[in-house]
Amino acid sequence: MTFAPSRRAALTLASAGFFIPVTAFAQGAGTRSAAAPDAELQAAIAKSNAYTALMNRTLRAIESWQRYRSWVNIQQGPTGRERYISYGLYSLYDVRSELEKAEAATAQEPAIPDLDDAMRRYIQSYRELAPLIARANGYYERKDYEDDRMALGRELHRQMVPAAEAFLKDRTDVEAAMKVFRTDLNRRELAGIERREGRSSRWHVRNVLIAARGVMDLMPSNESPRVDLAAFDGAIAAYAAALREMDKLKETDPDGASILDSQASSWLGSLREYRQKLARANGDGRRAAGHESMWIVNNYNMMVSMSESRLRMRR
Repeated sequence: MTFAPSRRAALTLASAGFFIPVTAFAQGAGTRSAAAPDAELQAAIAKSNAYTALMNRTLRAIESWQRYRSWVNIQQGPTGRERYISYGLYSLYDVRSELEKAEAATAQEPAIPDLDDAMRRYIQSYRELAPLIARANGYYERKDYEDDRMALGRELHRQMVPAAEAFLKDRTDVEAAMKVFRTDLNRRELAGIERREGRSSRWHVRNVLIAARGVMDLMPSNESPRVDLAAFDGAIAAYAAALREMDKLKETDPDGASILDSQASSWLGSLREYRQKLARANGDGRRAAGHESMWIVNNYNMMVSMSESRLRMRR
């Protein structure tokens, strides 16, 4: 049976788009004074990418928890009589490498106390939740509840609920700290690319993706279902301006422009349609089309991953 996410799940996932990995660049020849800021920027990029990789891969835990919530009564816990108990949970990805790198990055320069502390808490809460999800996934996949009359299912539920709540809170804290860190890093990274390459295809792709993430940060979620329409309009306008700027690249580097052009333009059209529905719902994402918010999230994630792959192929 195909699983159809509920409106509640759609809103949650709308705030869970991929973070954008930052591309470290080779340091060119220059003065000693210019090299020092570059080295600091490279270190900041390395830290950001370690955190980004973990945040992106552990999105799977949110998806798994939402799948569980779609069929079980969270207040009462599982009974074994649920209509869609076969949905179970999603299996998690192997993130041992990402955990190791992110944990190491918390102690590396540059020190970002608020972000580093939030990441340490996030790592700990993930390590507490992940084994519970893994056990629950196996339990429901094998239908062991038919043998023990849901005894283990109830016990796992009792442990998973507070663990999931802590994990989601810690993720919210990391996302807020990452947003501050990322804003400064994006500005410095774009300036560095332009200084070395001019407004190259890499500069334009990064500029468009940074603007796209600005839109994603304002999408509705369970915690914040209402959208600030004025801010949303501003973010869409900034994204559209980044696309218009990329149009200039078609004259000098059409292959570079093609890395993102079609997908990015289609995404803008979808954003504008969704904005109209949000307006009719007075900014309430719960009353706007939930499936469209899911489409926006999924296509944003695809746009990020595909553009990064294409950029790597052009090196």
